[in-house]
Amino acid sequence: MKKKRLISSLLVVSLLSLGLVGCGNSNNNAAATTDTNSKNTTNAANEATGDGTKTFENKELNIAVFQGGFGPDYWNEIVSKFESAYPGVKVNMTINPKVGDVIRPQIVAGNPPDFLSISDTEQSGIVLSLIKEKGLLDISDVFESKALDKDQTIKDMILPGMLDSTRFQPYQDGKIYLAPFNAGPMGLIYNKTLFAEKGWEVPETWDEFFALGDELNKEENYLVNADGSKTKRALFTYQGIYPDYLEEILYPAIASAGGTETLDKIYNYEEGSFKNDTVKKVLDIFYKISKDGYLMDGTVALNHTQSQTDMMMGKSLFIVNGNWMENEMKDSPREAGFEFGMTPVPVFNKGDQKYVLSSYEQFSIPAKAKNPELAKEFLKFLYTDESVKLFAEKANGAYALNDAKELSKPYLTKGVYDMFDAYNGSVSILQGWQSLPKGSKVSVVTEMFKNTITPVMTGQMTTDQWMDNVEKAFAQIRAEKAAAK
Repeated sequence: MKKKRLISSLLVVSLLSLGLVGCGNSNNNAAATTDTNSKNTTNAANEATGDGTKTFENKELNIAVFQGGFGPDYWNEIVSKFESAYPGVKVNMTINPKVGDVIRPQIVAGNPPDFLSISDTEQSGIVLSLIKEKGLLDISDVFESKALDKDQTIKDMILPGMLDSTRFQPYQDGKIYLAPFNAGPMGLIYNKTLFAEKGWEVPETWDEFFALGDELNKEENYLVNADGSKTKRALFTYQGIYPDYLEEILYPAIASAGGTETLDKIYNYEEGSFKNDTVKKVLDIFYKISKDGYLMDGTVALNHTQSQTDMMMGKSLFIVNGNWMENEMKDSPREAGFEFGMTPVPVFNKGDQKYVLSSYEQFSIPAKAKNPELAKEFLKFLYTDESVKLFAEKANGAYALNDAKELSKPYLTKGVYDMFDAYNGSVSILQGWQSLPKGSKVSVVTEMFKNTITPVMTGQMTTDQWMDNVEKAFAQIRAEKAAAK
């Protein structure tokens, strides 16, 4: 058995248990719980020095945070708690939906923030650039150290398999450069209430998926607008100007069609790995969605919140997304009675193994950080029970920790809790891209999605051309790797 397949199996067991711990959003005693844990965390941090005062020579910490679907509330409060727990410490936070672009000039100038809460999948590619340029600090010592609030090493708290993957050990050299933040399933989001009202079954195969799309041609299934007029519903939409959201379909579908070995070859940029009959069968699904009229009109020009709102308003049955969508769209309009549901990506044949791409975000510390020791302490603080509960309460999400299931139980909404059911009967997979050589000019995200999906969805590119473009990029990466040896 390959190592990555073992990692996937371990992850699905852990993540399944996270989803099977209870539901509801009981926040009545949240404040009292938080206050108690605040005292415990503060005491634990102080006691670590033996003299009751945890001190650092440099008390100023600069952090940069991507503001995504989980919102800013958790970050505002956890920063305040950290400052209270470490008297004299001042945290300067930059939080922005485009934070990578905001901090890029600082990084180029050699003056990066001390701590990053930005994933390697973030749109600006700033973390990928840091990985390529060997610009991240080795933080293995953080995971070998004990937690601030319990007698346990931090590495033993993380979901099994995560720290061994290329997402956190990008060079596979036994050293950890990125730290896990949250974890959850990604798949097809739909309105449970609508499906129940219509008596529709959630499609398990691609044939059933498109058959359901054909049902939408019947006037009885049209969307009834506020003025009484009717509009045909679309089968599918996605976050048009951010086409890499479609990775949440692409990778699970390839794994289902060809096994995780097929994905491993792609993640290693092997020749012919993206141009073969298996991959073409998957890419043809996207082409069919567009060519045969299953895509919501105007999708390719929409951003994430616009397409997600349209889906919630009933203009499309499905949208691809993660379980953060409920929190991200909590104030957005929706059809009456809308209830979030998630289903895994369909398979080609009944009985085929289903796969779910797991979401995660990451923490990291730039190699040129001015205050790396305080940044490491902040990272440890984020892994305390208090922080995990606060994230569930304020962001409706779960940390990638073994005991996050119990800690988050009172705070996760039913919608988010139920989305973890997508793991039932499925295998969880992570992206496993091998790191690019230093100085590489290739952007995998650009070549896999940005330069290809939109023209495919608008009929300006064939799936054969899509495969050719990616194979050309892979060939360049292999040449760069050979030259770097």
